This record gives sequence, structure tokens and C-alpha cells, in this order.
Amino acid sequence: MLNDEMKRILLAAKGAGWVTEPEAKRFFYLAGIPVPRHLWVRSVEEGVRFARKIGYPVVAKVVSPEVVHKSDAGGVVVGIPGDRELRAAHDHFRGLAGFDGMLVEEMVPGIELIVGAKIDHQFGPVILMGVGGTGVEIYKDVALRMAPLRERDVASMVKSLMAHPLLEGYRGAEPVDLGALTRTTIAFSELVMEMEEMIESIDLNPVKCSSRGCIVADARIMLKKDVAGPTPVGRLSL
Repeated sequence: MLNDEMKRILLAAKGAGWVTEPEAKRFFYLAGIPVPRHLWVRSVEEGVRFARKIGYPVVAKVVSPEVVHKSDAGGVVVGIPGDRELRAAHDHFRGLAGFDGMLVEEMVPGIELIVGAKIDHQFGPVILMGVGGTGVEIYKDVALRMAPLRERDVASMVKSLMAHPLLEGYRGAEPVDLGALTRTTIAFSELVMEMEEMIESIDLNPVKCSSRGCIVADARIMLKKDVAGPTPVGRLSL
């Protein structure tokens, strides 16, 4: 499943030790896992043009190899309604450590989940699913299974979550597309199995799930320290 471009993305991130969000999203896009429309920009005017193209409101995020937890650093602004607010977000991001541009992307509706993986020294790749977003550490509503996953494993994970009624349509709300969630989680599990020797952990958080499907709204890949490789990958967009 890993093609040459995906391998280059991983190897190019050796110096930082992790794959920044724009490159991580390119990686998962190449793996066939849905991501929002986005563009990595340095010029604020380029960001404004893209935001107008996809339509406000948009999300803006700092791109920096020194900012791993963007929300904690004030590096994420959601629901940006227009050009003025987007320019203000860019001005703010420029003051953050290691600033290397801004990610502008479309707003995606849905329930926030986390799908993640960690390489356990004894058991190998372990897959996590649970309530995501900034509340993941508060609610701690997660399920764990060893990879590789099958459909029945994903169904069991969903059922074991305290929040599973929300996914199945609580009090008349539309249920999320559990088929899409299953496909995304299985594809992720297969990908992690291939990457086992190169990574420490991966977080897809949040994965926005609605009745129309599941989209990876943020992604971070932490590399093993012994990953080595060549040339950095250039700026990429979808």
C-alpha cells in the first residue's frame, strides 16, 4: 500500500521526528483515506484566494515542525467567516515558533472521533477508536484492539464506546455512516501494519463522521528515531 511518494513523505520528516499536518494529509489521501480540501500556503493572499474558492467559513492552522499540539499553542482557528479574520489568523500564526506557513481547509461537519495507533513493544500495532477532538483526554471513552482489524472488530469497538448511541442516531439524529467508519478504520489498520517499522504512533483526531461519510480533519504521524531518508517533500495541496 505504501507507494514511493508516501515513503518519501515519511523519510523527509526524519529531522523533525514527526510528519506535519499538510504532509500527513497528503499521505492519507494517497492511501485512499478521505481528507478535507486544503492548501498549505505561506502567502496570506494565496490563502484568501483558496478560501474564496472553496467558500467560507474555513479552518486555519499553523504549520510548524516545532508545534506538535497546535490547539494548545493557539495554532488553530475554526469557523473563519471572511478575508479579514483569515488575515488576522495568519498574523497570529507568524508569531509562533518555527512558523512555516498556514493550512487553510474547508469546514467539515460531523461527530468528532479519534482513530489512532501505537506500536507496543510486546503486542505490535494497537489500534484505538474513541471520542475525539479536544475532549479525548477528558472523556477517555476509547476502545483498543490489536491490528489487523476486521469488520467485526470495528463493530465491537463502536459498541463498546459509551458514546455509541450518538453514532447510531440518538433521539432522532441522523446516524453516522458506520460503513464509512468501518472502511476507514480497517484501511488505517492495514496501513499501520505496513508502517510498523517506521512509526511510534499515529493520531487521526478528529475524524469527522456524519451520515455522509468520515473525513480525517487532522492527522499526526510520530516517527521512530532511527527512520532515515533523503530529500524533503515540497508543498502539496488537494
